[in-house]
Amino acid sequence: MTSSLKQLAIRGAFWTIAGYGGRQILRLGSNLIMTRLLRPEFFGLMALVTTIKIGIELFSDYGISQSVVNNKQGDDPVFLDTAWSLKVIRGFQIWVLSFVLAYPFAQFYRGQDPQGELLYLLPLVGFTAVLDGFSSTALLSWERHLEVRKLMIYDLAVTGASLVGFVLLCWWSPTVWALAIGNVLSGGINMVASHFVDSRYRNRFRLDREVLREIQNFGKWVAVASAIMFMADQADRFILAKLLSFEKLGVYTIAYTLASIPRDLIRELSSKVIYPTISKQLDIPRLHLREKIVKQRWLLLIGLAVSLALLTTCGDWVIMLLYQGRNKHWDQYQHATWMMPILCSGIWFSVLFYTTSPALMAISKPVYSAQSNFVRFAMVGIGMPLAFSQFGEVGAIVMVALSDFPLYAVNLYGLKQEKLSCTMQDLYCTAFFVAILVFCLLTRYSLGFGVPIHVLLQHA
Repeated sequence: MTSSLKQLAIRGAFWTIAGYGGRQILRLGSNLIMTRLLRPEFFGLMALVTTIKIGIELFSDYGISQSVVNNKQGDDPVFLDTAWSLKVIRGFQIWVLSFVLAYPFAQFYRGQDPQGELLYLLPLVGFTAVLDGFSSTALLSWERHLEVRKLMIYDLAVTGASLVGFVLLCWWSPTVWALAIGNVLSGGINMVASHFVDSRYRNRFRLDREVLREIQNFGKWVAVASAIMFMADQADRFILAKLLSFEKLGVYTIAYTLASIPRDLIRELSSKVIYPTISKQLDIPRLHLREKIVKQRWLLLIGLAVSLALLTTCGDWVIMLLYQGRNKHWDQYQHATWMMPILCSGIWFSVLFYTTSPALMAISKPVYSAQSNFVRFAMVGIGMPLAFSQFGEVGAIVMVALSDFPLYAVNLYGLKQEKLSCTMQDLYCTAFFVAILVFCLLTRYSLGFGVPIHVLLQHA
């Protein structure tokens, strides 16, 4: 890695972490306010609506953003305008599909949603795809050139403005519709702001055949990988929405969101720093590229191992600290105290996955990502209902926690095939993570604070 590229990557990592931390603080603050205004079932219903919308988006993913970052013509105005035009077309496609699928989903979840609100919520939230489609490609160009500081400032500003709107809407009308309208408001703010951040980018509608062909060739496996990734990542919400009430799904969503902070952070680094950095070094020999990846990965894995072990050990305290005080719905939210530590413990394999999978994407091998996510989906889709039938809610949550392992295992095979394997590094860091986790748990227990799942044990 050249000195200038290395400095860009380091700065990018710093600003990605800073930006992610800032957004999480803003979201956490607004979430604490909204959970005191809204009932848990509203969050459960919106979690399902959002999941369906994300699914429609990923099943129609053309690989547009990845193409702009990866393609050598990614700075060409013709390429950018074609990519933007595809985004606009895709946005309308997603919105139309939201209308088409609203009735079948409303009928399927009629038992959990007797008022039929899902029928109207899905098309409303689906309109955000249209707004996102019209957003400027300036943000993709910033990502391509590792201008993460600009992205961070932009994301913080848009997130802050959007969350203020969410809170005001929930205060004015404490219903699930406040959350839905807040999503549309957030999409509108992002669309408008994206066209004023950089005067060099003024997109116009045009479709160049050569560019379309290149995006299609690159994006065909991205589309498959994205579709399967959705099934793998979101199947738990679909299944739990059918097995449990929306109230318990809302509680699970809160626990899962907090537990997934390390995973979401590494995803941010993966897409905004690791993937663009590797994409700029594809001309070097494969073994040399592997050495660079391993070298830069040590500190990241060690830091995440310590953070994840601490979050697992103190997960129940985090929930209690944030949601217990002056919360009239605490009786429902307290079940998140045992869910969060269990979910945290399984994220380690996701950390290993997202620190290496960008390499396979950068060398145009998204097929491995598709395979990884398919295996994870099969485990969730088959394992969760079976675990729930045998062990109830606890079994389903444990299965979600274990579901990251097959994702990592298949990715490991792909890395080996492409001579990018980091197996020994993974083994060393996994042993370190387990040792730190055991030490933290024993320390907590020896100090008389019990274990993180004490609420579950009390009700056993």
